[in-house]
Order: sequence, then C-alpha cells, then structure tokens
Amino acid sequence: MTPSIDAYRQVRAATLRLVDGLDDADLTPQSAEFASPGKWHLAHTTWFFEQFVLGTFGTSYRIFDERFAFLFNSYYNAVGARHDRPRRGLLTRPSLAQVRAYREHVDQAMADLLGGSLPAAAGDLVELGLHHEQQHQELILTDLLHLFAQNPLRPAVRPTPESAAPGAVAPPGWVAFDGGVVETGHAGAAFAFDNESPRHAVALRPFRLATQPVTNREWLAFVEAGGYADPQLWLSDGWDTVQAQRWQAPLYWEFADDGRTRLQMTLAGLRPLALDAPVAHVSFFEADAYARWAGKRLPTESEWEHAARELPVEGNFVDSGAWAPRADTRPAAGLRQMFGGVWEWTSSPYVAYPGFRPAPGAVGEYNGKFMNGQYVLRGGSCASPRNHLRASYRNFFQPGQRWQFSGLRLAEDA
Repeated sequence: MTPSIDAYRQVRAATLRLVDGLDDADLTPQSAEFASPGKWHLAHTTWFFEQFVLGTFGTSYRIFDERFAFLFNSYYNAVGARHDRPRRGLLTRPSLAQVRAYREHVDQAMADLLGGSLPAAAGDLVELGLHHEQQHQELILTDLLHLFAQNPLRPAVRPTPESAAPGAVAPPGWVAFDGGVVETGHAGAAFAFDNESPRHAVALRPFRLATQPVTNREWLAFVEAGGYADPQLWLSDGWDTVQAQRWQAPLYWEFADDGRTRLQMTLAGLRPLALDAPVAHVSFFEADAYARWAGKRLPTESEWEHAARELPVEGNFVDSGAWAPRADTRPAAGLRQMFGGVWEWTSSPYVAYPGFRPAPGAVGEYNGKFMNGQYVLRGGSCASPRNHLRASYRNFFQPGQRWQFSGLRLAEDA
C-alpha cells in the first residue's frame, strides 16, 4: 500500500521538529564511532528516498548532488562506496542549510511521485523509507544526548518543564503465563520489517514476567550492593567490558557536588535522578548481571512478544514531548510500560527466524546482514514514535552498547 502524501510529509516534518532551534554547531560533530551527527541523519534519510525510490521510479528526477551518494550512504555495499562512518563528524560541508535544501528538493520530487500512480513495489519502498526515517528520528535524539553529555556545560537539547512530583508507584509484581506452543512473528497485512517474519511456532515453558521495568531506585540498590565490582555476576565479556570501561553505574549517571545527590544527563540537561522511572542506558551485559543479582533472568524475545501480543501500543513515546523515561503512577493492573519508556533487553541473540529470506537487492542489506553478535530488545522507548511500534518489532544492538534508551524487565520460570 502506497503511503499518502500527507503521511510522507508528517514523518518528514517530525524529523525537522526534533532539531528545531539547533544549528550547524550542534548538528555537525560526532561524539563516538557508534553515533552520527544530526546533520548526517537529516541527509541520509533523504538519500534513502533519492536512491531507492526516485532513482528507480522518478523518471524525470534530477539528482540534487552526485557527491551526496558517497557522503550519505550508510552501509549499502550494493550501491557503491561510502564515506567512513567514524569520520562523519568531519563533514563540515555540506552546511546545514544545504542539507535542508536537499531535503526540500527530494520532498518536492516525492510529492510529485506520490501524486501519480505508483506500482506496488514503489509503494512498499516508500513505506520502508518512512519507517527507516522514524528509526533515525530516535537515533537523532540518542546521538544528540551522547554529544551534549560530553560538554562540561551539560546543555539541554531542548529544555522541558520540571515534571511534577510523581504519585505513589505501585510495588512490582508478576504476571504468570502458561506457556505451550505459541505463534510468534508478524501477522497481517500491516507494515513490518523483514526480520519480523516468517511467523512461526515456538514452544514456551510456563513463565512469569515482572509487571514493570526495573527502576532507577532498584538499580541504585544494585550499585550500592557492589554489583559492578562482583565478577561472579557478569558474563566473561561483560566483566572484561566493565573493567576496560570502568563502569560503575548506568551511562549518564553523575554525582552532585555534595557527593550524595545523584544526577542524570538528559535531553533537557542535567537533572536529579528520577528514582521511580525505568532505568535507562544500560547494556545487555549490565541487564544480564542485574537479573542474576536479583535471582531472576531476562525474558526471551518470544516470551516478551507472547506477553505483549494483545496489549495496546500505549506508553511514553517521543510524541509526548517528555523525551525521558517516566514513572508510572497508575494503579497496578497487569503488565505496564511494555511499550515506550525504555527498550527492554531480552536474552535472545539476534538471529533469523526459521525460513527468513532477505529481500533481493540493496534493501536486503537492511536487517539480515546484522544477524550476528547482537541481542534483541523489545517495546520501544521515550524517543520512539508510537505509530512505528508493534509487539513483533525487533530492535537489536551489540551487548556492550548503552547509549540508547535501553532498560530491562525481569522474568522467571514458573
């Protein structure tokens, strides 16, 4: 199904709203090899439409700048050479104004294309491109947070009002599931990425899932109990990473001058640690160690999806404007905060489902070639667009990465 012009414009406009008020100085630097400049994200998502849609179906389309294909290709080997990822922050040119002009040029051509009759293959690529851009909307925010956290001034990407003091937070509980043979993977005609299919049967043992994600308050107990100093809690590679990186707490946790008050760098600047909000910016290694310390485990991705299958996609998303995990003060009623807030690590390695086949051509490189050495996260975060998510959505990162809004929910065998 071909997205409408309005749907296309809504996604593209949402991207620009994320960087409203920021300039070249904010959107050019690159804080780490795993991150990218905001300006690069704005251009790369535009190149995607130019390369895969307009380049094939825009019969009268004029390339904005032939050099941009080299600068803004991410990892698609089938379409040619590209600029080295670790050097994206050196691209002082093109300027932000030129990148905005590039977006306007492609947007006009896309509006012309969407105003006509398109073959189904073109419509599928447009839809993929919009979901691809929504992924980069989240990356823009997480990469900006990482960049601004390197600045001793601890500036805000966008100031937000101080949140009101939360009400009583329900104590954690458990929801039991019988297990058995269940279906997992995407079903239906709505959009999904190729790595969410084929739908297939999975045998689950009876299990229980925590009603809510692990909070900062609970994680603080792990820190104060010496969790980062106990090698028996950690996988071998995790312990090596703790030692090499000198981890003592989640990324962005800091101490105030009094040595006791804990702070956290957020997209709104340095703020007091919200104790009842879900813990964020922890790696798979940390999540696994915490679960072991708590006497529990991480859920498998099939357990998580089975538990979430009938739940509405409701929660704290980028659309709320909060741009930070928040405490849930609603009365306890089953599973809470399954969507939004923080991505939840699972114990499942990111591998292909039985019968998976990548799409032909360059777009087949989108997900399939990363099915090695990574772990699956589920649910979405406070930086995710709500209409981008579903129960079958599979996010994935390397086990040592923690600059994303990644947290955890505990599980146990029943």
